[in-house]
Amino acid sequence: MWRDAGEVEAAAAREMIPGLTVVSDASMADAPLRADSDRPFLIKYGKHLRGVFDQFIARFSLVSNSPVLDVRDFAWTEALRANWQAIRAEAIAAALSPNLAPSLSVISPDHRAIAPVNKWRSYFLYGYGYLVPENLDRCPVTTRLVESIPGLNSAFFSILAPGTHIPAHRGVTKGLITCHLGLIVPRDGDVRMRVGDRILRWAEGETLVFDDTYDHEVWNDTSGTRVVLLVQFRRPLRQPGRWFVDRFLAWIRGSAFVQEARANVNRWNAAMQALDD
Repeated sequence: MWRDAGEVEAAAAREMIPGLTVVSDASMADAPLRADSDRPFLIKYGKHLRGVFDQFIARFSLVSNSPVLDVRDFAWTEALRANWQAIRAEAIAAALSPNLAPSLSVISPDHRAIAPVNKWRSYFLYGYGYLVPENLDRCPVTTRLVESIPGLNSAFFSILAPGTHIPAHRGVTKGLITCHLGLIVPRDGDVRMRVGDRILRWAEGETLVFDDTYDHEVWNDTSGTRVVLLVQFRRPLRQPGRWFVDRFLAWIRGSAFVQEARANVNRWNAAMQALDD
């Protein structure tokens, strides 16, 4: 499972974070992950309807519908910036050592088209309202901060290996907004994200807030590993937009799209615990 990452990625990660080790393929041989074929209707065919839904949601938005939003419209981002070093310390201790977080393409098969195997990893704290207790326990400061975010939907450490390109893609619904908090940003090259026609670059300790339903892609053209805290939260809306988004997210929460990923996270954590025993 880890072999494709290569020694270059492993060496770069160890150089940035002393003591880092990498899990072998064989260690996960007894922990098969699900790959259900029954995708939710709106995930599979929703691109034909998404434009209509997003226009409806945009009509009732209480914040900008632009690709990139003003962090000052979200007062809670200040707490993330004020505590970024503590959050980074927890990310390093929990997500990067002793074992790397799982590849997003392994946890969520729906991301396989855009998530290079073993290049984009995720350490989930929350996913569509479901918590991961053992991960939260390892990150008490981060947990306290994300739990205070209004409309929290998901929160995880997003880990991007050196030389990775995540191709252009779009999020599921305009009812969610994404925030990134920069934790580890290599400086020996260019690590950037395009959202619509805007090029954004992370800075350690700073937040970016954007609408991921705009076409966006990411590059890590450095020899280091980029780490951000990625938070998705509900867009502030007037009625009936709020009611519509609440119903939609409740449906997604119970769908195979989320339940499969949830089961895979649990399998991964169980396998890691077995390695430690």
